[in-house]
Amino acid sequence: MTRPITLFTGQWGDLPLAELAPLAKSMGYDGLELACWGDHFDIQEALKSDTYVREKRALLEQSGLQCFALGCHLVGQAVCDRIDERHQGILPPHVWGDGDPEGVRRRAAAEMMNCARAAAKFGVPTVTGFTGSSIWHSIYAFPPTSQAYWDTGYADFGARWVPILDVFDEVGVNFALEIHPTEIAFDIVSMQRALEAVKQHRRFGVNFDPSHLGYQGVDYVKLLRTFADRIHNVHMKDAWWGRGDGSVGVFGGHVSFGDARRFWDFRSVGRGMIDFETIIVALNDIGYQGPLSVEWEDSRMDRVHGATESAAFCRRLDFKPSGVAFDAAFEK
Repeated sequence: MTRPITLFTGQWGDLPLAELAPLAKSMGYDGLELACWGDHFDIQEALKSDTYVREKRALLEQSGLQCFALGCHLVGQAVCDRIDERHQGILPPHVWGDGDPEGVRRRAAAEMMNCARAAAKFGVPTVTGFTGSSIWHSIYAFPPTSQAYWDTGYADFGARWVPILDVFDEVGVNFALEIHPTEIAFDIVSMQRALEAVKQHRRFGVNFDPSHLGYQGVDYVKLLRTFADRIHNVHMKDAWWGRGDGSVGVFGGHVSFGDARRFWDFRSVGRGMIDFETIIVALNDIGYQGPLSVEWEDSRMDRVHGATESAAFCRRLDFKPSGVAFDAAFEK
């Protein structure tokens, strides 16, 4: 059996799950990676109500869909970030509260702990998400930035996330960071540093998404092999780069996604520059058996068209590893 093909629902939060679930099935998906926003999965309701959990499962089953992971990116972003007015737009009111930055960070941390508990209650082994970062703003290292300054940021991350990860451990759920610009880890070296900050915590792993790595120049296949035992979820998302008009660089020029001047942009799976065949080979080599979860983002394409072709692309591309050596038949 090849891997299940699932759809991350984060970009579909405007649709109620009762409408999205049958649509996803018709587009060719085996399951959903439920986002913890919109009406797709409510952490607080799941903790309060066994009926809510049963009804959510039943809704998926009615469409013949499974769920292997919850996505809690928006709340996770606020755990370590320097909070500003943008966060109010992505956080539930009980996490935003009065907007006091440290209060927001503490309530976000508590909500991540509750997400672990809700995932365990719902019966999924993985929560994908973000961590935020108190030092992302210093990425260009000017004013001159010392390693001690960055050490402080990783220490802050460790102090805030180890207690969260301990709750994940208590309930038997993994947290999978989507290695991504604006997070504490955005490439291989920064992920290694993040692991050191949480003392190699066994519940801290990777939600692999090559679209955030290729345009940076990061070897995304090397990342898979480097963190082979920590790959808990895989996002299938494509990107292209080097396609702008030369007026915007890799930092984006403060222009919106879909602007033709951009140096890089996200594309429907199979229409960009990510080498997904090599990714599948690497996933087979490291023994990854989890879902291939399409995170569909393409500003230039109708999303139903794009998500449908993405499901078909992933199903056609995926293949089981060999159970025998190809040259074994030559032996006597």
